[in-house]
Amino acid sequence: MERAKKMNILVLMKQTFDTEEKIVLQHGTIIESGVNFVINPYDEYGIEEAIRIREKFGGEVTVITVGPERSESALRTALAMGADKAVLVDSEDFDLDEYSTAKVLAEVIKEYEFDIIIGGNVSIDNGSGQVGPRVAEELGIPQVTTITKIDIMGNEALIERDVEGDTEIVQVSLPVLVTAQQGLNEPRYPSLPGIMKAKKKPIERIAFDDLFIAEDVEVKTFVTETFFPMEKKDGQILKGQIRDQVKDLANLLRSEVNVI
Repeated sequence: MERAKKMNILVLMKQTFDTEEKIVLQHGTIIESGVNFVINPYDEYGIEEAIRIREKFGGEVTVITVGPERSESALRTALAMGADKAVLVDSEDFDLDEYSTAKVLAEVIKEYEFDIIIGGNVSIDNGSGQVGPRVAEELGIPQVTTITKIDIMGNEALIERDVEGDTEIVQVSLPVLVTAQQGLNEPRYPSLPGIMKAKKKPIERIAFDDLFIAEDVEVKTFVTETFFPMEKKDGQILKGQIRDQVKDLANLLRSEVNVI
């Protein structure tokens, strides 16, 4: 049975490096000038699912991001995909981590009525997967991560989630926060009419200082060093009898890897 009440869906979105971009480090800092930024790919699944839910039940999709002014381009893309509204919390002059970002998002969300909050499973830059669950904890609502399917029935949702190659089925009451995993859907491309309409759709801007929670968003995580992974050496193929290969492997582990 389909839900009679229209659905208010919030989507947590982050703007990240395009996965095709080459990362440049200078004095341990990632250089952003000239780099193309996109919607975090996992968040695209969240935006698409939110639009599909609204198309089925009616309602409204609002996309929220915490980021610098350049994040407006990602919000415009989300609006062109079909989102109704967008919110940009300007963090241009602040260095936030997952803890403080979740605090900010929760403070903003408290001003909204919502049935579902959807975020990406992880961001492709930091990959922590913390922000969604932390927001749910701040709001005191259930959370289900890495979802691959969601069906809404009345005031409940039946959700399938990925658990390392297997599937877990969870039934949960609304409101709920979920995070999207690859396989949930296939995100649509913005259409030309959608792009034109997005130019007229509202983006609410919130100054960080207007939230009055500065004392609650102290950063808990500090980056001490940023560096590229060490180049891997070419692999070796051991030949000969099994006994000889075992001896050669043991010698390599002792002399080159220092593990035995």
